[in-house]
Amino acid sequence: MSDAIDIDQLLSEMTEATQTHCNANGYDNPLMIGIQRGGAWVANRLHQSLKLAEPLGELNIAFYRDDFSTLGLHPEVSPSKLPAELNNRHIILVDDVLYTGRTIRAAMNEIFDYGRPASITLVVMIDRCGRQLPIQADVVGKTMTLNTGEHVKLSGPEPLTLSFDNVEGTET
Repeated sequence: MSDAIDIDQLLSEMTEATQTHCNANGYDNPLMIGIQRGGAWVANRLHQSLKLAEPLGELNIAFYRDDFSTLGLHPEVSPSKLPAELNNRHIILVDDVLYTGRTIRAAMNEIFDYGRPASITLVVMIDRCGRQLPIQADVVGKTMTLNTGEHVKLSGPEPLTLSFDNVEGTET
């Protein structure tokens, strides 16, 4: 897999697609929430480009994952930060890589513990294909199919870089 992905160009296209989606659906003042870590990094860049009024929110979904008992507590767990009421709000949920759908399911579970949003728009930098749950993104930076054992990882926050590894036996 080639590392020749222009992150800045990808983020620019994602910003435009997110703005178009919000305009088409009449979302005047959406609240953007990034999933910690990589999703929050992507969300920070999109939030700045979109010039959203509300502060950026961050979710830590570690305790909401259905595989928490097998993964255990990550040493860098930090609390979620949601700057505003979620009830009846249009939420833009941002993650770096969409693969099985389990991270997004966990994020939505946590969001609904804080309130009942009017809608949730899912924006992801990479749609990796290989869903285990029926979840799809509304805005995708790049879609890719990787071979068994290959993984894509976002590193950052500055600079944001994508790397491709061949790691056997791990799943996100």
